Amino acid sequence: PPSPAAPEAHSPRTGPLPAPVAPPNVFSLSFPPLLPICLPALQEHYSTPRKEITEVLPRPHGNQFSNYENYAILKGMDRTTLTDFFEEVETTEEYNGYFCSIAEAISIVVLGSLCGFKNVSQIHQWAESAHAREFLKEKFGIKHVPCYYWLLVLLKMVKPDTLNTCLMKWAAQYLPADRSQTTISLDGKTIRSTTGMKNIESPMHIISAQICELGVTLASETVDEKSNEIPAVQELLKKLDIEGCLVVADALNCQKETAESIVSGKGDYLLAAKGNQPSLEQEISDYVQDETLRKGMDSAVKKEKNRDRIETRTAYTVSDISWLFGKEKWKNLACIGAIRTEVEKNGEKTDEWHYYISSRKLSAEELLRHARMEWTVETMHWILDVHYGEDFCRIENKTIQQNLNMLRKFTISLIKQHKNRTGSKRAMSKIMLDCLLDYNHLCDVLEN
Repeated sequence: PPSPAAPEAHSPRTGPLPAPVAPPNVFSLSFPPLLPICLPALQEHYSTPRKEITEVLPRPHGNQFSNYENYAILKGMDRTTLTDFFEEVETTEEYNGYFCSIAEAISIVVLGSLCGFKNVSQIHQWAESAHAREFLKEKFGIKHVPCYYWLLVLLKMVKPDTLNTCLMKWAAQYLPADRSQTTISLDGKTIRSTTGMKNIESPMHIISAQICELGVTLASETVDEKSNEIPAVQELLKKLDIEGCLVVADALNCQKETAESIVSGKGDYLLAAKGNQPSLEQEISDYVQDETLRKGMDSAVKKEKNRDRIETRTAYTVSDISWLFGKEKWKNLACIGAIRTEVEKNGEKTDEWHYYISSRKLSAEELLRHARMEWTVETMHWILDVHYGEDFCRIENKTIQQNLNMLRKFTISLIKQHKNRTGSKRAMSKIMLDCLLDYNHLCDVLEN
């Protein structure tokens, strides 16, 4: 405080001089102590649980996931359990979740992908915005958004196999009790952007198993290159619960070992026979192309028109295969079939034949339906490229590429389930835009 006023001093030129003011004594100022201010915030951050757990339910042991009602994670994900769902994901090194946990980082990527953002950079920019920060904090308890590079570090720390197991548990709940009409499609996709990357020896090839009727990705398996797909598919089949399902695969996987793996899993197979099995293809072709024999086969026709394209698909099946040479080499082989595809477009016509073998006695109608289901996994691959630009992802780290691929497929599955639940015919791109413009809609997509 200033000193008391001194007696007025006079100057012969200017008159009274202003009273001298003593400089303030900074040591005498009463600053509020810092500790009482910071301590409550620190106590709240470190002592308050990051997530409120209202109910503790027993988890199944090992691979026993039949009693889904006792497993909260598998009962159906919603906005309150999203981060909890990823808590069981393991990391390559010890991490205490300072400021942002692994589960929260994965949740941010999932939510950003649901909004249609194509890469981690866009997702992070969205998460950094004021309205997104408020949304993440209010709805998901995510109080801190890591910087872009730290978000990549967290994604790199996630073990892909544990993330795959986590997502497999979620998808397994959608397998129905009666699986006689359930089709599982297997196919691989190469991430083109990984070609020529110095940190990735060969282009990444990821195999996906999908529940075709629902559009839900059941599991993934990564191989170094496409030539390794055949043994990788057989390993993936050992991890899946395919009992009672019909597994469809392209001609590359028309292998005796693959058929045996499917039957060992108590499932049935429908495999396309092409040039990689020339003798098998030729024998089926000779039988089907004989008009007399073809008349005795079960047949069905389906015609579809899309704008100026008219497609006619005719299926033939037969269960009497005593004439087939080498049939005993194919485990439980019970039926052969063929589909003739005739396409008319702009006055031009094409005619193709496709041949199949199956361990299930299929009618022609069933062959038409199940063979068409193989394309659902191809559709999912198309979405990965068109909506998420996966073939243009330039992240030069194999682990991050794997994890992003699985999380993108997970978001596609969430949207598919939302469409199945609501009966929506809205395009996927528009649903993603709805999620971005209205966070209530984003929460609706999660509550499946």
